[in-house]
Amino acid sequence: MLTVDDRLVDVSLVELLHDADGLRCVEGATPGEKIAVIEFLLAICYASGTYPESASQWPGWVDQKDALRPAAQWLAQRPEGEVWDLFDPVEPLGQNALLAPFLDEHGAGPAQLVIERVGDYNQFFDHHHLEHASPLPVAEAFRAMLKQHVYGPTGRARISGKATLGATITNLAATRLGTRIRVIALGETLGETLRLNLAPVSGAPGELNRTWTVGKERRGFKAKPSGRAIAGPADLHSYLGRSILLRPTRAGDQVDRVLLGAGELLELTDEHLQDAVYAKKADGTSKPLWASATRAVWRQAHALYAAVAEARSEMSRNDGGTLYQRLALFPPEDVAPEPGQQPARRIELWTVGLVAKQSTAITWVDGTFPFAPGLEARLYLASYRGSDIAEFVASALSKAAYAAWSVTYPNPKPNDKNNQIARFDARGQHWAATREPFDVLMEETTLGEDVQAALLEYAATVASAARKFLAECLDPLPRTSQGAKARAAALRRFDDELALPNAPAELRGETS
Repeated sequence: MLTVDDRLVDVSLVELLHDADGLRCVEGATPGEKIAVIEFLLAICYASGTYPESASQWPGWVDQKDALRPAAQWLAQRPEGEVWDLFDPVEPLGQNALLAPFLDEHGAGPAQLVIERVGDYNQFFDHHHLEHASPLPVAEAFRAMLKQHVYGPTGRARISGKATLGATITNLAATRLGTRIRVIALGETLGETLRLNLAPVSGAPGELNRTWTVGKERRGFKAKPSGRAIAGPADLHSYLGRSILLRPTRAGDQVDRVLLGAGELLELTDEHLQDAVYAKKADGTSKPLWASATRAVWRQAHALYAAVAEARSEMSRNDGGTLYQRLALFPPEDVAPEPGQQPARRIELWTVGLVAKQSTAITWVDGTFPFAPGLEARLYLASYRGSDIAEFVASALSKAAYAAWSVTYPNPKPNDKNNQIARFDARGQHWAATREPFDVLMEETTLGEDVQAALLEYAATVASAARKFLAECLDPLPRTSQGAKARAAALRRFDDELALPNAPAELRGETS
């Protein structure tokens, strides 16, 4: 059972791939769940040999309707004896049958399978809710299992290593996508989305990790192993990031008990991070863009367009080795679209990440950004300037809050300072409200509107809204001369900041 085009339908994987060009998308209860299903479908495509032969073939291959049907045929013709069953006693799909002797005694309730319901992944604490036996429907359990394999946070598993497979089975490493933003290129149909994200393969595609005990030799749990080499993209997209076993109810339509421990460790290289966008950390080093509860993904959207623009500028050396290099292989439109007109080819760049605080999953963050071949320079300019404007306005709000605080609390206690300033700090409201005008800015740019004119309108909207949020934070000030002085000082400081020569030109009503 999968959610397809916002409908919960009983559809097999064979049918899903066979009819992929007649379906808009698959859905999920969370962005991570949807990513996990797409990852599994990509793995099947690679394992079946369904991918473009070369980078030069890739743009045309993306447009081939029904190009994924060989993957459906491969699935339908799997040899007799190859099991694709969640509850097979020997080869359970996506699971480790070696856990079977311990499942009844050492397992937990099915809530343990669902990332958002576990809580702190240091599970040696007393987690009463994990004992709750409320069963999960099989389809929901399958998707939750896929999500655990790719997004499971780091922590300490509830399972007893001494009583089961070994001491290190309790060591939950962060799984492959658990520490970075995943970028998926979305097409108009599920079929196009999968083709956009299937890359040429230089060597063998590798085998799909159907179950723990079949195929490649996997890690043991007596000691922590080194990351194993990846055999190919089918192996990468289906790797078993958790060692999991599910127990079905008597009717077989639900899961009522789960055993979950550490899974495989991979030796990742740049080849395995083809969608990654790199961002600088505070210490000046770079790493793949990560999910943050305080810094929304749209504030780094310009990095996506920069990656494509750089690839297009080096077309003579473009081997299609990354998602952005492949997007640059699409021929640009001869002319930019007329204002209000959709470009000939439109793709959405969908970014998804899991925010975790130490070993606790906090929330999913995602964002969708428009892309059209040949417009990456304009989209980069709009997103970079849009982010720069929003950052400067946030800085002005911070300084305005400080101005209000310095008047309101002339003799503060040092320990009270941060909480006192927070009374007047409107940055939270500003960031929450700026996403919508940023989306409008990017949409207008994609539709051929003048970038500078759109940036001027965006800057005016953001600045006006921010000043309103600041005024609302100042409203609780007492109606005294000191309160009036603090209010005036804060608003004046905000206005002065936006008028400074180093402020983005758009905030001063000028073009950059």
